[in-house]
Amino acid sequence: MAETELERAEKRYAQAKARLQALRNREATKQRKLDTRRKVILGGALMDLAERDSKAAAMLDRLIRNLSREQDRKAFAEWDAPSSAPTDDGAS
Repeated sequence: MAETELERAEKRYAQAKARLQALRNREATKQRKLDTRRKVILGGALMDLAERDSKAAAMLDRLIRNLSREQDRKAFAEWDAPSSAPTDDGAS
């Protein structure tokens, strides 16, 4: 039995919808990966700064203490922000 023009059009429409959804999914995945990469880079930069600047170390300590999820705070249990780090604000 031959496909009608309507059936062929419906099939093409369904395939186009599937391709569109796949593209949307790939873009969303790409954006999530970029967001995660940015967070990792900024987190590393903040931890590095905290080692050199006591004000940054204090801020990081406050951020860690104020994390709402216990399991997130536990990730920092063994990390100790330097409390006597020199400030990087130019004051002596």
